[in-house]
Amino acid sequence: MPNTLTPERRQQLQRLLERIGIDPSAPAFEAADAPGLSAVDEALTHTSAGLALNHEQLEFLGDAVLRLAASEYLERHHPQLSVGERSALRSQLVSDRWLADVGEAIGISDAIRIGHKASGDPTAAATLRAEATEALIGALYRASGSLEPIHRWLTPSWAHTSSDVLSDPHRGNSKSALQEWSQAKGLGLPDYRTTETSQRHGDPRRFHCRVTLKNAPSAEGWGGSRRQAEQEAARAAFEQIRPARES
Repeated sequence: MPNTLTPERRQQLQRLLERIGIDPSAPAFEAADAPGLSAVDEALTHTSAGLALNHEQLEFLGDAVLRLAASEYLERHHPQLSVGERSALRSQLVSDRWLADVGEAIGISDAIRIGHKASGDPTAAATLRAEATEALIGALYRASGSLEPIHRWLTPSWAHTSSDVLSDPHRGNSKSALQEWSQAKGLGLPDYRTTETSQRHGDPRRFHCRVTLKNAPSAEGWGGSRRQAEQEAARAAFEQIRPARES
């Protein structure tokens, strides 16, 4: 049974749609029983809310849709890149960090139905935004049967991220950047200690990594894979030493 939408909830979801460039007066979203609006509500209902329908299935769908849409974006806008370069850039365009940033930009947290315990965990805020954003992508695809609404919404963010990554000599590879800097400073190699903290497939915090560097504070990161966790830890370490790099 679908989650019941109050008039206030419908207005809240329609305002969110406006912020991502979707016309809330379209047939799929306007009526009280509109399937598109129900899908958006499902996408923004966290499992901790205890409701019959929640974000998990749409997050699963959104993961596949996002990767396909990002691949199409690269085909349209960066056809000169090799397959390996596209793969590396795409990993940045679909990352949990990128999803969390997109969710923050549209104020997605204000529209998420969430249980009291989960809402009281500030360390999970970015993960919740990433999951909800991915589920919202799945909801838009379910409602439209097309990738075009996703392209209209995400292309500006992809263009910005692509520009940043392609202008970076390390192409977003924080581990490579950190190692190059540390060796240039005579500090040796960074030491990565990675552990699996969850058995749940698809958990964006499945792996935790702590990286230490001589004469510098340690830094940590999480990810759905060991590689991602190590990259996030390296990125955090690199941000910590920014003043030293710039001096």
